[in-house]
Amino acid sequence: MSELNNTPLNDETAIESASALNSEADVKADVDEIMKKYDRESNTRTFSGIPEIITKVILALFSVYTLYMNLFSTWDNRARKASFVGFIIILALMMYPIKKGKANRNNHIPIYDYLLMIIGSSGFFYYVFNFQSVVQRAGRLTVIEIILGIASTVVLFEVCRRVVGIPIMVVAGAFIAYYCWFNISLYGTINLKTIVYNLFYTDTGIIGTPINVCSTYIVLFVLFGTFLEVTGISQVFIQLANSIAGASIGGPAKVAVISSALCGMVSGSSVANTVTTGSVTIPLMKKTGYKPEFAGAVEAAASTGGQIMPPIMGAAAFLMAEYMGIPYARVALLAILPAVLYFSGIFISVHLEAKKLGLKGLSKEELPKLIPLLRHYGFLLLPLVVLIVLVIVTQALAVSAFLSIICAMAVSSFKRSKTPVTLVAKLSCFAVATVAAFAFGMTSTQTKYIALVLGIVVIAICQIEKNDSMDLSTFFKALSDGAKSCLSVGIACAVAGIIAGVVTKTGIANLLNTTIGGVAEHSMFLALFLTMITCIILGMGVPTTANFVIMATTCAPILIHLGIDPIAAYMFVFYFGIVADITPPVALAAYAGSAIAKSNPMKTGINASKLAIAAFIIPYIFIYNPAMLFIGDIKWYEVVLIIISSFIGMYGVSAALEGYLEGKLHFTVRILIAAGGLCLIYPGWLTDIIGIAIVGGTFVVQKIIVSKKNKQLTA
Repeated sequence: MSELNNTPLNDETAIESASALNSEADVKADVDEIMKKYDRESNTRTFSGIPEIITKVILALFSVYTLYMNLFSTWDNRARKASFVGFIIILALMMYPIKKGKANRNNHIPIYDYLLMIIGSSGFFYYVFNFQSVVQRAGRLTVIEIILGIASTVVLFEVCRRVVGIPIMVVAGAFIAYYCWFNISLYGTINLKTIVYNLFYTDTGIIGTPINVCSTYIVLFVLFGTFLEVTGISQVFIQLANSIAGASIGGPAKVAVISSALCGMVSGSSVANTVTTGSVTIPLMKKTGYKPEFAGAVEAAASTGGQIMPPIMGAAAFLMAEYMGIPYARVALLAILPAVLYFSGIFISVHLEAKKLGLKGLSKEELPKLIPLLRHYGFLLLPLVVLIVLVIVTQALAVSAFLSIICAMAVSSFKRSKTPVTLVAKLSCFAVATVAAFAFGMTSTQTKYIALVLGIVVIAICQIEKNDSMDLSTFFKALSDGAKSCLSVGIACAVAGIIAGVVTKTGIANLLNTTIGGVAEHSMFLALFLTMITCIILGMGVPTTANFVIMATTCAPILIHLGIDPIAAYMFVFYFGIVADITPPVALAAYAGSAIAKSNPMKTGINASKLAIAAFIIPYIFIYNPAMLFIGDIKWYEVVLIIISSFIGMYGVSAALEGYLEGKLHFTVRILIAAGGLCLIYPGWLTDIIGIAIVGGTFVVQKIIVSKKNKQLTA
């Protein structure tokens, strides 16, 4: 995609701004340093020369393995999941050092990590090769099997500490301790056979639902995301945002909101999204006149919100469909209004901040034009369109993701085809794959093999014509990067399986339900508040997809037990799991934004939380009134009313937080207009009337006051 960066369509101001801060190489080094500091997934060992090639080949082979297991394998599901966990433990220990400072040593893996690889994976591979025997004995484990199960679990926890972080490890450890206490209360002693068997050798533990979802769907969509990165789609998103909003008041901040929403929905990482788009948008915002703390906060809040932006939602949308048992298309539809309100709140806030500071937009001459941009690079959006259409039409997630990867491979090379013949060949390959998908059925073996062969043909054509957009080396890079991105999600899901297993086997869910249910009898709001705090704690530093799995396993059942609509419950816990990335004191996305903006991290986190206020308000509203999620028997005009009133309400809340609406607002007026905005966001005729009277009345009064002041100044 260097071609996109070097065309007249490129945002020259962004390049100039980056150059003013440092050379291009220094900027990249700064970005890499920030990623390693705030994003655990980036804190990996570095390899060069032959070791680098070997590492990439191993990672690429893991990606091929996941494709094979999902598309062609006939293994028992339990053995397949155990092999998946065994491999990710080996790869994680290969890539992640024991502590951050150790990551700088090139081409070195210490002896103790090789030993941990053997110990950590041995239990899982033993299960794979002795699967029938273990299953037939139904819990009658040998001493060796107990030792292997315990040893592999201990290593899994160490890998979790390195890759994901301490919070989820501590929570899982507490659940295991509770399981041990539960066993003592039942049997008078700790029954190791039962504990190890249930948590290690059955579907109710490490290889339970979370790792099943991860190894089946998440890995394929993560892999799809890496192939999208190869196409340069993030650059297209940034340029689209520039063409739409760059010239408006406070344009760079609005560009950050739009581009981060688009990039974030496919990235699956709030921190990575903050750093990649923020390296362009944050310097521009500062240059325009925004304060560093505000600039970093805008990028962090918008990048985090990308994870709740349909239709992809950082791949969580597909998981929601699986957990809720509803079509993917409905998940995307239900999530639209809350997500749009979230970004509307940020957009309105940056607009009001710009007006308050008297900031302008970028010169139109500096910005790309929308139509030429779409004409030249719109085809890069095709893989996203293909994925969404295939999933909606067929509901076959794995094969849809696979065919979309083939599509991404093809479109990444369209622009660089050196002859019309090769372009036609690639287009034909993609067309045949698509036709085959519908002709044979998405889950048929014929479709899978046709897609696989055509993908190889596309790569072969690119290699023959020396197309560096998608040649063999780029293809392997996408595969290896995809495998690397899967590690943190896989480890988190494996540990989440322990939590889910203890909840299932001990009945602690009933205890939690009873406890929080008792609180709910006195105050439903307090019960929701406690659940919110739990979600924020569990969501700290956890990747988006694993985040949803953890929330869906631990917190959502509690709300459903309280009688809350399941869809609203899942959305509630997911929202608060995601905002952990911008909620101090552990606000990794906000801290990453502050590092780029050279601002105070805590102030940046507080500003990001203010900008993302919708994420703290809206979940409560759709719990009390699911109409916001279009749940229930709702007429079309009621939907229109909800949308209009909610947008006006967000304007009122944003104005209250900014303290500005046509002019500076007094503290009491800010409280009043915030109350009016909340009334409008809450669906209902009475609240809408009250809200419109307050917000509309405040706006009119402010308009009159400002108009009088302007007349006095000009007189």
